[in-house]
Amino acid sequence: MIELRTPAEIEQMRIAGEFVASVLQACKAAAKPGVNLLELDALAHQMIKDAGAKSCYIDYHPSFGAMPFGKVICTSVNDAVLHGLPHNYRLKTGDLLSIDFAALTNGWAADSALSIIVGADEPGFDANSPRAVADRKLIETTEIALAAGIKAAQVGNKIGDISAAIGNVARKAGYSINLDFGGHGVGREMHGDPHVTNDGKPGKGYPLKPGLVIAIEPWFLETTDELYTDKDGWTLRSADGSRGAHSEHTVAITKGGPQILTRPLINGWAG
Repeated sequence: MIELRTPAEIEQMRIAGEFVASVLQACKAAAKPGVNLLELDALAHQMIKDAGAKSCYIDYHPSFGAMPFGKVICTSVNDAVLHGLPHNYRLKTGDLLSIDFAALTNGWAADSALSIIVGADEPGFDANSPRAVADRKLIETTEIALAAGIKAAQVGNKIGDISAAIGNVARKAGYSINLDFGGHGVGREMHGDPHVTNDGKPGKGYPLKPGLVIAIEPWFLETTDELYTDKDGWTLRSADGSRGAHSEHTVAITKGGPQILTRPLINGWAG
């Protein structure tokens, strides 16, 4: 069922969004060469505890998961792109890391993701290597597609307008598009209706109305659109071993235009 939120409810969701953004930024800053994925999960777990928030992931057990997720963030490295289950792995310089995080504060959820090249700001990192250039293009394409999807999230448009905007960016950059996983409604739970695919036809689908809150999340793989599930029962990897990247924001549709609820705070203000 698709539910619309009041302006007051959206402000409560903004609090959740700011918390989610703060955890992602902390994990991004901590994701240095030599850091273990389990350390990133522990950092996020402690921040949840300190804030009195609640994880959306730890008990999450949809039909496509082998068991309850058991961790509080998704950490997808290199050929992994979605649902990366944190495990005993130390990050290496040049790894492409996607971090996805969702949590509830005061009963409202928010969901966001970002991707980085590990160690890109370290001395000696070769930013002009073919690998770094390809990874940067992949990450930037997801970010550009996210911005395009958000721009299309206007009252009077339809879900298909968001999907088409994302798909157009992907195709222009030369990436194929998987439609199995995409954006979704957000509210009292992390996942709800409507589903927001990463490609579609303009003018089709559910009409965008004030109060609709959705997660928009482009994710692309370098040379394929096919996935397989890792033996851990959760992590989704590219079928051909190519790398993936993922960007996501929780967005409220309002009469004044789309509002990004998971925008990071910079000096106390949404950046």
